[in-house]
Order: sequence, then structure tokens, then C-alpha cells
Amino acid sequence: MNPDLDALKPYPFEKLADLKAGVTPPEGLSHIPLTIGEPQHAPYPAALATLVEHQTEFARYPATAGLPELRAAIAGWATRRFGLAGLDPETQVLPVNGTREAIFAFVQAALDRTRPAKVAVPNPFYQIYEGATLLAGGEPLYLDCSAENGFRPDFDAVPADIWRQVQIVFLCSPGNPTGAVTPLAEFQKLMALADEHDFLIASDECYSELYLDEATPPPGLLEACASLGRHDYRRCLVFHSLSKRSNLPGLRSGFVAGDAALITPFKRYRTYHGCAMALPVQHASITAWSDEAHVRANRDAYREKFAAVTDILAPVMAFPTPEASFYLWPAVPGSDDEAFTRALFAEEHVSVLPGSYMGRPGANGINPGAGRLRLALVAEVQPTVEAAHRIRRFIERSL
Repeated sequence: MNPDLDALKPYPFEKLADLKAGVTPPEGLSHIPLTIGEPQHAPYPAALATLVEHQTEFARYPATAGLPELRAAIAGWATRRFGLAGLDPETQVLPVNGTREAIFAFVQAALDRTRPAKVAVPNPFYQIYEGATLLAGGEPLYLDCSAENGFRPDFDAVPADIWRQVQIVFLCSPGNPTGAVTPLAEFQKLMALADEHDFLIASDECYSELYLDEATPPPGLLEACASLGRHDYRRCLVFHSLSKRSNLPGLRSGFVAGDAALITPFKRYRTYHGCAMALPVQHASITAWSDEAHVRANRDAYREKFAAVTDILAPVMAFPTPEASFYLWPAVPGSDDEAFTRALFAEEHVSVLPGSYMGRPGANGINPGAGRLRLALVAEVQPTVEAAHRIRRFIERSL
């Protein structure tokens, strides 16, 4: 087997299962998980109806490039959403089976292991960035996302000699687990660094449509390119998904868009990889990307939950003001995120994820996730609010 497999760390949910092992929660309280970022809102029904309508097309092999109609729907959506001059559906868009597999595959296709191969990732981070890097023969470079920097990476802290070893920089905006949004100027600064030091920018924007201020949608990397007249999106790729936007995580549908010089070889890689999207899924995706009403309704539901939960927890927990995504990133009273998680489960039958499981020791030897929790507010309003009340009750009892 590939010896790089031995470098993979246990996935956060494996560590959480070990942490909770042997704990018996109260029988009289139902379990409320706030751990996995899997949307529990109803899937977009029109997409499901389209899937059924085209089910006989499961009998056909799909092409790696996807249907022209799907690429056109994606290009139209991205152009409208991010104010682009245009996005060529033939050369700048590639449908993928969700952002998770596409991010992993892109690193395998893009990393040149014959020279220094650092991949910069936000810290804490989505574990696929690290795992993809290790299995491609690269070395993760952890960029701490601290409160002092608005829970975003501090690119100015990276020396020039380190930048010259970096081949890919991952962004996640809105961020998992912090919910922080990358400003347009920060995207632009990173592009200037990419030009100077010759690296690629991969922006994971799968939470881009979950934001709390309807008047202020999060900017994206392609939008930053367009603001600079960089309509070829040189060195830049974005990753988007229907999982959160349309509550369709099981559909495994998303897209990669940006620099045609990156899309073309990545498509060639994927042809050999054998990961084309099934035709009924493509048709369902066209339906989902073509409608915004259900996405606005989805945001309304998250706003209601965030308002209720933050009102309940703010008196007993400190957390950054939520901007986007469906996570809260609170500091733990007492600072021991593992002990808090285990005791909360034991006493209130609520599962949360220790923040330290999402991060690694950074340049200063400190894990920036330590002493925090990731709360995924993905369930319907009632159980989410009930979980918040239980957390507050647990904290007040512990004071």
C-alpha cells in the first residue's frame, strides 16, 4: 500500500467517537448532534423531481465534461452571483461529484512532487486539504486563523523563502469551522502573491450561499479576479456545491471553475480517474442552479436559528459574530474543549466537536482550534434551540 497512507491523521469524527466511548448519557434526554456539517433542511423538491424524471438515463455512461446544458447553467449562475464579465462553459467550467472529491483530486493532479511541494491551508481547516496534500507527496503549511486576524490566515506572516516552496494555497470562505468571510481585498492580495511566487489558488466556496445579511453576500475569488480585469482567472480555481445551497449533500454535485489552463489538464486527469457525474444527477443539478427562491428560503431558516441560538448562548459563551456558513465557533469555558465535549455529552446528551480536532499546532506550536468548539446548526429550529438551552444549562451548572 501507499506508505503515505500512514501519514493520515484520524478523522475528527473518529477521535470524537473515541472521546465519547464508555460514556452513558441520560436516558431521558434525546440525542442532539451538532457535529457533522450535513444539512437537515428539506432537499430542494424540484431537483428531486427532475432526478426521477430522468432516472432511465442511469443506463447511459456520462461524459467527464458534463452536459453542455449543465455547464451553461453553472456559468450563468456564477456570472450572475459574482458579477463576472462572463465564464466560458466550454473551457472554464467542469462539473464534479461534490467539492470533497474534486478538492482531493485537484491536488493529486496539480502538485509537482519533483520540487518543493508545500500546500498552504487555513488552520483550523477541512481535513481533506491536509489528506489530499499528504497523499500527493506534498507538505501542508498551516496558516493559523486566530481571533487577532479575524479568524482568517495572515498571509503577511509567511516569509518570501517559504512562499517560493508553496504550489497551492487553499482558501475556505465562508470558513469551516470559523464562519469567517474573506474580504475582496484579501483575495486580491493573495493573487498578487501568487503572481510573485508562482502558486495556484484554490478557493473552497461551498458555504457561499449561506450568509446572514441578505444585502451582503460573501465575495468570491472569481469576483476578485473580475474586479482586477483578470477575466482569464489566471492561477485561480473555485469549488462550489449544491450540498449546502440546496440541501442536497447526497446528490454529490458541484463544480470547479476558473483558469482554463488548469481546467483542461484537470479534465484529462478526471477522464482517467473515472468520476463523471451521472446524467440524472446532472439534470437535477441544472434545475437547482437555475432557481434562487429556494436558496433565499434556506437562508431565512438559518437566520432564524442563528438569532435564537446566539441569544441563548451569548451570555455564557464568547464567539465571533456569525457572518456566514452554518457554524458557531465559541470559546470553551475553562478552555479544555475535549473535557467540555465529553461532559456535555454525559450530562445533556448533546454532541459537539472539539475545535482542536479541526486544527494542528501552528508556527508557534499552539493549535488555534484548542479551547473552542464547532457547533453545526444544521438541524431544524426546535432541536437546535433545545441543544442551545442544554449547553447553557450545562455551563451555568458548572460555574
